[in-house]
Amino acid sequence: MKQDKPKITVILANLGTPDEPTAPAVSRYLKEFLSDQRVVEIPKVIWQIILRLFVLPRRPKRVAEAYASIWWKDSPMREILFDQADYLKKSLPEKYPEFDLNIVPLMTYGNPGMKALLADLDGSKTDHILLFPLYPQYSATSTAPQYDLLSKWALKQRNLPGISIIRDYYQHPLYIRALAESVKRFRAEHGTADKLLMSFHGIPQPFADKGDPYPERCRTTAKLVAQELGLQESEWAISFQSRFGAQEWVRPYTDELLDEWGKSGIKSVQIMSPAFSADCLETLEELAVENAENFKKAGGESYAYIPALNTDEMHLTLFQTLLTAHLDAIKVTLAQYE
Repeated sequence: MKQDKPKITVILANLGTPDEPTAPAVSRYLKEFLSDQRVVEIPKVIWQIILRLFVLPRRPKRVAEAYASIWWKDSPMREILFDQADYLKKSLPEKYPEFDLNIVPLMTYGNPGMKALLADLDGSKTDHILLFPLYPQYSATSTAPQYDLLSKWALKQRNLPGISIIRDYYQHPLYIRALAESVKRFRAEHGTADKLLMSFHGIPQPFADKGDPYPERCRTTAKLVAQELGLQESEWAISFQSRFGAQEWVRPYTDELLDEWGKSGIKSVQIMSPAFSADCLETLEELAVENAENFKKAGGESYAYIPALNTDEMHLTLFQTLLTAHLDAIKVTLAQYE
């Protein structure tokens, strides 16, 4: 009797986004996102009071306006995630005809939600789950919440499938090459600036002090990209953006560094954010618009944002390469039980 093909669920998961650029939708999203204690480590009861009384009544309107300024037909992050998944749906199944391969694009927060998919997923009817968090650099604030969701689901399963996770890819040669090539293409069209700034999403300094490897992974990525481009130390820098709250975050801060550069006579900057696999509010509004204004107010003249890798061919090849390595391992493992 012929057995059914092994059922493999590949989860491509990014952070999240509101359903629409409105204050109510942003409020729902922020409530879910900022209630995660991986993101905000203030004691839960105290933080929920602050969140509900001070943050959610004030912040969503301003954030919704920012989202509206960068919104496409849908949220850029969601559109790009779906396009990335569509590419893999076309390219991967033909490499693995022996699998019933299901590639699913999801979000940690918002829709389509990872929590909702897992709630409907029967472990006894799935042979393997491959989770691919779309964060180049692992952090307890971004990648770990996806581990948490999968772990909570696993606790409720009597018959668990195999589970594997692509932790990150911060120094993978294809990733570094793709970033460097994106800079080269941009500069071939727009010229070269005085400085290349690689700005990463920040985390609170205490998180790093407690062992989060994210800042060092970011620094490694930046150094490797600079080496790939053949840049001198004076031609590039690394910084961290998007502080929230009053505590100390990992330095140097992007806004302060740009202000310092503008005042010191540096006239042109090109900025990129290798922390993102898809453009989003943080890159398209904060980095591309808000920081441009700040740099020019400080005396700078030219400022340009180099887009995230998104659906760049080398980026998608990297995704396929990472997934293929794990699917090959799954194939070997499952073959033992035939």
